[in-house]
Formats: sequence, C-alpha cells, structure tokens
Amino acid sequence: MRPEEGRVREEAALRSDAQRNRRRILEVALVELTRAADAPLSAIAKKACVGQGTFYRNFPNREALVLEVYRYEMQQVADTAAQLLRTRAPDRALREWMDRLAQYAMAKAGLAAALRKATSDHGGLAQLGHGPVTGAVTLLLHANEEAGTIRPGLSPDDFVLAIAGLWQLDPHSDWQPRATRLLDLVMDGLRVGASGADGLTADGSTTEKSEADGPHRGR
Repeated sequence: MRPEEGRVREEAALRSDAQRNRRRILEVALVELTRAADAPLSAIAKKACVGQGTFYRNFPNREALVLEVYRYEMQQVADTAAQLLRTRAPDRALREWMDRLAQYAMAKAGLAAALRKATSDHGGLAQLGHGPVTGAVTLLLHANEEAGTIRPGLSPDDFVLAIAGLWQLDPHSDWQPRATRLLDLVMDGLRVGASGADGLTADGSTTEKSEADGPHRGR
C-alpha cells in the first residue's frame, strides 16, 4: 500500500469514529436531558463513553448540545417519510408519519425544560427543524397528490397548521387516544376532494393497494 493510500484510509477511519461519537453523545443526551433538564454534561459524556475533550470538541457548551439534540431528533423524524413511502401506499405512509410526529411532539415536550434553560430564542428553535420537516411534508403531500389520495393544492404550511393541535396535548396525560382522533380528523379532511376518492377503501387506502396488502383490506 502506498503511503498516501494509508493516510486516506486513516483519515476516513477517524471521520467515521468522530461521527459515531457525535451520534452516541446525542442519543445519550436525549435520554438524560429528558429525564433531568440540568443533567451534568460530564455525566452525559461518561454514559456516551467519550472523553471530556471529545465531548467539548463536539459541543462547547450546554446550549450547543441541547439545540443539536433538538435538530437531530427533528431530522430523524423527517427521514422516516421517505422510508415509509418505500414500503407503504402514499396515504398509509402519510398517516403513519403523522403518528411518528405525534410521538416526537411528546418527546419534545419532555425536553421543554432543557430547551428553556438553554435558550430563550423560541423562534430560532422552531426554525431548526423547519427545513427537514418541510421537506418531509412536501414529499408526502406530493406522493399523495400523485396517487389521488388527498385533495390537490395543499402546502406544507397548510398541513402544519392543520396538525398544530398536537402541541396543545399534555404529554403527562393519556395523550395517545386524543392524538389518534385528532390525526384521523385531519386525514379525513385531507381526503375531501381527492381525485381518487371514489377508489378509497374504508381504511383510506386505494382499492389497488388494499388488494395488494391483503390483510389490511376492509380493516
């Protein structure tokens, strides 16, 4: 192996290790900050199995860590949109993604104290996740318009306003049934005026997809 090839491989390995460390810190921080807003950074670093130097190279202070946890979680939720569309009919993918978003909304509520302690710039916090979530919603709405399973002409902003009630739910209550009812209502509204409305089954899937799914038909 030539020396330059060895250096390239070593650099790639270092970058891979750095990415794993960063991801591990974020995963541990989500759990610890949800449990206690003032969780010590040293404890987070220890549970993530990284040294203090590695931790502070990635996150120089508490605010940087909390904001990145928020951004990271929003990106994870957004990424599931494309994953669901690969294995579900568009309308089923949209409805399941809405459930994922509801679960995230409750997790975000658990981080509220940590977010407040880290920064008072709530507008900035909202913008951190705006890009990924807007992209996910755009993808889902477009796929459903193409399939004729929702009404045409809806924008991501329309959708976000329609589900805004999620953020009014109390995460400490029995929120799941209420969230399900709310999102079912939103989904029913999205279907009104859909070009393929005549081909919808009782569960909202298209007739063609329902026949392919078999066990889901007529649920």
